[in-house]
Amino acid sequence: MKQNKVLFMTQAAMIAAVYVVLTVVGASFGFGPIQVRFAEALTILPFFTPAAIPGLFIGCLIGNIFGGAILPDIVFGSIATLLGAFGTYQLKNHALLAPLPPILANTIIVPFVLKYGYGEPLSIPFMMLTVGIGEVLSCGILGYGLLKLLSSYKDTIFKNSAQA
Repeated sequence: MKQNKVLFMTQAAMIAAVYVVLTVVGASFGFGPIQVRFAEALTILPFFTPAAIPGLFIGCLIGNIFGGAILPDIVFGSIATLLGAFGTYQLKNHALLAPLPPILANTIIVPFVLKYGYGEPLSIPFMMLTVGIGEVLSCGILGYGLLKLLSSYKDTIFKNSAQA
């Protein structure tokens, strides 16, 4: 039992760290009305382990802080990632649908943060389109590719992960 908690916390911490690094390294593409955040490809990880849910949330929170985001972006952007990760976990038996929750969560939430937090002059529907396209690229294409790649190794990488 204690070993499972340590494994869970270790996986969550590793996922958070990778998310932060990818967010900071790709910051020039990951913020603004047209954004492709490479770290969002990791939002498929709850398909394999529930430890990815807090890992992604904490990673997004820290990544947004290091990326220079304002408080509403730090809070609501991280909540969007949390909702997306939880949704992906709920779809853990449907690989093709796994990227959909983070795409939807970010497409709906992030444009409001951009409009009311940053004062972006573009319309919310237009930003839903631009953010949605970025999410399809990062979660849908990169994320699904990562899911297919990791599926080949899931018994090795995630064999002791507790599927709550």
